[in-house]
Amino acid sequence: MRAEHSLEITIRPARIQDAQLISDMIHELARYERHPEDCRATGKTIEAQLFKQDPRPAECLIAELSGEPVGFALFFHNFSTWECAPGLYLEDLFVRPGHRGKGAGKALFKRIAVIAVQRGCKRLEFSVLDWNEPSIRFYQAQKARAMAEWTVYRIQSRDLQELAGIDEPGWSRNRR
Repeated sequence: MRAEHSLEITIRPARIQDAQLISDMIHELARYERHPEDCRATGKTIEAQLFKQDPRPAECLIAELSGEPVGFALFFHNFSTWECAPGLYLEDLFVRPGHRGKGAGKALFKRIAVIAVQRGCKRLEFSVLDWNEPSIRFYQAQKARAMAEWTVYRIQSRDLQELAGIDEPGWSRNRR
């Protein structure tokens, strides 16, 4: 057995003191997804959104390998009208490149599944970039299937503001 597989994987809820760490990993993910210029996360915005709002719009888990933070999963509740039940949407699951293949991603994904089942959710949904073959293979290995009949649409930032007829400064046209 290789030494890297003997590392202890811990999954824990994110804490307010993790806000900058989460922001840093979100920026790493944005670089990986080829859009670092669109990432607006900061330690302060993460703190305000995940730890100070009530109700919280999202939740976050941190993966640690032998005490070192190496990844995160950020998720929130949605609702299925057809199932007439809640679901979870996994916004991001990220493991730092130097720590991939050691089980942290699988442990995060499994913990999200446990949370979904414990909360009575009937679905766990997420999006994967078409070109991201390693992630596609990972999710398929977890029995996820692509929803080929559906196309994801998005209205965001300034376009959303214009549609709503509300003009507020500070909105941008970022991709995510």
